[in-house]
Amino acid sequence: MKVLVIGSGGREHALAWKLAQSPRVQTVYVAPGNAGTALDPQLKNIDITDIEALVAFAASEPIALTVVGPEAPLAAGVVDAFRAKGLRIFGPTRAAAQLESSKAFAKAFMQRHGIPTAAHAAFHALEDALAYVRAQGAPIVVKADGLAAGKGVVVAMTLAEAEAALHQCFAGVTPLGGASAEPAVGAASDAAPRVVVEAFMEGEEASFIVVSDGTRVVPLATSQDHKRLKTGDLGPNTGGMGAYSPAPVVTPNVHARVMKEIIQPTIAGMAKEGMPFTGFLYAGLMIDAQGNPRTVEFNARLGDPEAEVILMRIRSDLAELLTHAADGALGDDEVQWDRRVALGVVMAAAGYPQAPRKGDVIEGLPSQWRDNAMVFHAGTQRDAQGKVVAQGGRVLCVAALGDSTRLAQQAAYELVSKVHFDGAQYRTDIGHRAVKPRA
Repeated sequence: MKVLVIGSGGREHALAWKLAQSPRVQTVYVAPGNAGTALDPQLKNIDITDIEALVAFAASEPIALTVVGPEAPLAAGVVDAFRAKGLRIFGPTRAAAQLESSKAFAKAFMQRHGIPTAAHAAFHALEDALAYVRAQGAPIVVKADGLAAGKGVVVAMTLAEAEAALHQCFAGVTPLGGASAEPAVGAASDAAPRVVVEAFMEGEEASFIVVSDGTRVVPLATSQDHKRLKTGDLGPNTGGMGAYSPAPVVTPNVHARVMKEIIQPTIAGMAKEGMPFTGFLYAGLMIDAQGNPRTVEFNARLGDPEAEVILMRIRSDLAELLTHAADGALGDDEVQWDRRVALGVVMAAAGYPQAPRKGDVIEGLPSQWRDNAMVFHAGTQRDAQGKVVAQGGRVLCVAALGDSTRLAQQAAYELVSKVHFDGAQYRTDIGHRAVKPRA
């Protein structure tokens, strides 16, 4: 079978890399891909991003399975367009993708279905939002309503920080320099809330991702992302500076509660409201000291950089699993996992996240897979001389497997030390919560 992966980031490189390992897969196309997918002999980049052109390519090739990586094409209705032509595609429809594309929609949905999350309010007007945060006080969380590439969230520890974030959002500038806030998908722009303000939640974060066929789900391995830019969980929020899997904070009891209290009610609720959710459903969790899970956010796709570490550990046939899900035919599918820990360190461009610098030449890149380690490309491309250069905020995810979190950490950072580009930013403590003694 021929497979198409839509996207150009580290998540898409990891998806294409894993799908190509299936004995059922003949060719994996990546649209548009990056330098890493271009250098992999098992993968083929195609320079197509337009939805109509992607549909035409999938029909003519023909493509047996299309997998959507990033959130933007999902919010733009790529799944609807493929399905209208009878083409198999794995991902949520435009309506179902509102769980990510509108934070106001997601919070209202959770409220309707009794899914545990932080108290919140949504606002169309700056003065109303300012009055609310002044009444609530800090710490408090300010979120731009639409897609913001993981950068539209400010955890304001002071009232001044919250007010500054609100002014940015209502000026059409997503906090931390991301894209302008977009209205909720499918809603009129003059009716869409611009900002969601949430109560601050204490606890430890974890990423909980499942594969859904609209009614049934298969949970993937747990993981933990590191959102802050700098070592020690300092600096601004980013799209993610590293991750590891599994996440010890998700104990068997927490796992069972998340499935019962969050995942299953969400899938059932979406189906009940006429928007069956097929695809990767990502629940960002906050788990308090008593082990109570609450939902920070939903994503309508595989996380990044969680994808890189989760897919390193999966031993089952990913193409078969996603085909079953796209066909609404998940039955007794079970995923087999490598018992080892996977840990990935993001190397970001100079100036990230506010103003990433492009064009820096990357040196020291290893072969695609060596000694249980892998460098997944995200924001990269090849220049006119064939050199690999930085082309985005998060440039690489350097990932490794190890018998423990500490050993995976050591292997990943050993590889990081061999890769170089000017201005590279990376944290030195990915996985720190799993290697320090737990209370």
